[in-house]
Amino acid sequence: MTKCGGILIQRVIKMTIILIAIIFLHPRPSLPARTKLSFLTWSGTPSSKALRIMWYVSTRGMAPHVDFEGALFSGYAPDGGLFMPEKLPQLDRETLRRWSALSYPSLVTELCALFIGPELIPRDDLNDLIHRGFSRFRHTEVVHLSRLRNGLNVLELWHGATYAFKDLSLCCTAQLLQYFLEKRKKHVTVVVGTSGDTGSAAIESVQGAKNVDIIVLLPKGHCTKIQELQMTTVLKENVRVFAVEGNSDELDKPIKAVFEDVAFVKKHNLMSLNSINWSRVLVQMAHHFFAYFRCVPSLDVHPLPPVEVVVPTGAAGNLAAGCIAQRMGLPIRLVTAVNCNDIIHRTVQQGDFSLSETIKPTLASAMDIQVPYNMERIFWLLSDCNSQVTRALMEQFERTQSVHLSKELQSKLSAAVTSESVSDETITQTMVRCWEENQYLLCPHSAVAVSYHYQKLHRQPPSTPRCCLAPASAAKFQEAVLTAGLTPEIPSEILALERKETRCTLMRKSDDWMLTLRDAIEDMSQQWRDRFLNAAE
Repeated sequence: MTKCGGILIQRVIKMTIILIAIIFLHPRPSLPARTKLSFLTWSGTPSSKALRIMWYVSTRGMAPHVDFEGALFSGYAPDGGLFMPEKLPQLDRETLRRWSALSYPSLVTELCALFIGPELIPRDDLNDLIHRGFSRFRHTEVVHLSRLRNGLNVLELWHGATYAFKDLSLCCTAQLLQYFLEKRKKHVTVVVGTSGDTGSAAIESVQGAKNVDIIVLLPKGHCTKIQELQMTTVLKENVRVFAVEGNSDELDKPIKAVFEDVAFVKKHNLMSLNSINWSRVLVQMAHHFFAYFRCVPSLDVHPLPPVEVVVPTGAAGNLAAGCIAQRMGLPIRLVTAVNCNDIIHRTVQQGDFSLSETIKPTLASAMDIQVPYNMERIFWLLSDCNSQVTRALMEQFERTQSVHLSKELQSKLSAAVTSESVSDETITQTMVRCWEENQYLLCPHSAVAVSYHYQKLHRQPPSTPRCCLAPASAAKFQEAVLTAGLTPEIPSEILALERKETRCTLMRKSDDWMLTLRDAIEDMSQQWRDRFLNAAE
């Protein structure tokens, strides 16, 4: 063999070895049906590069994994699932002790640091983004705990611009969104379906942004007047609002249909800011940590004492956040409280994940939801991240609107979560009792949670501290306050809405909602391209 021939053979062998290494070591484009959820023990600043990148996988297991930026801009995963972290940090006692002294914004920053990683957003940049996001909140603490009579603790999540808890996650999500958009020189169109509060908070967080357009679908006649005005009085050119002749579940259908067209989504850079978006759930985890640290009697005993957190819920975003916090080592006991649209209650109690014949209008209107899409995240988490089980369950639900959980999954769910369903009569009675005992006005959604506390108090005083999440201010729900025979307290900002000009487009029942939505997206994309070209000239 010649010298040249020997060198050539050596090079071929070397290239073959390199190719084999690439095939076996490069991350696969999709994941197996069962992904083992691993835990990272966390006790401070990460020293290993392995801890610096957080990957996200679809609950249905048929989509490529993505980093936080990919999850932020995706909404639904390409396979119709929802993104979840591939690994959950496991927080040790020392970390919990250190976090217990933090403010709410600092807790959000710590959680975001864990689930984003410094390679995507350096820590100093992250600190600035979160600080900027919370800069317009009315309360100095951002989130405030009111300690009332008979062991009633109410965590007020409504001190943002639109007087609802959605402000907390959306103000941060918008900051993260614009950070990446400016860095990548990109533009997105956000599409949001709302039952009342999400739409106004989403609009508030991005109105006037040069690289974000937003389209909101609201259910005509199913929001309060104030909720509707908070959306329709925003006249910025990057905001478009549609009033749909249908309920909140019905208006979600054209949105999901649009997102299933992958080519259309890519062409127009579409994304959602509903709680299908992982960043919303991430920030909402801070509610549970803050509630625990404010209510726990001591962190000096072993094991750490539990705190019961009562979560009034519709789409189950706050509930999913609580389940993840539990898995990370936060010793909370979760209670989910719903109105008479009780699919989550029936699922917890009986494993019956099925639609009722109709949505019943209630005083807690933002929770008038039959399809709590974040339950998919909880099913995946509790089935040990078995995406095959989750995919089969959710696809059957989408086909038949009815699924019965396996005994094993329902048992795990009922062990992780307690549930209660509350009537309108109980809501008003709770609002009246809380006012009479404390001179404290509850919104009807907060009353759903507090009614659980009063029910338990009737049987025996709480041995475990209990914290009720209050998702909105009573000022947004004057009709419910008046129904309870109480007097609304209305801030000047809300009174001013009545005098503002409105802009809204009606989507009639006879219209093709998906076609109307697609046309609006294409129109806004074209307008942005025109603005971009004019600015370039």
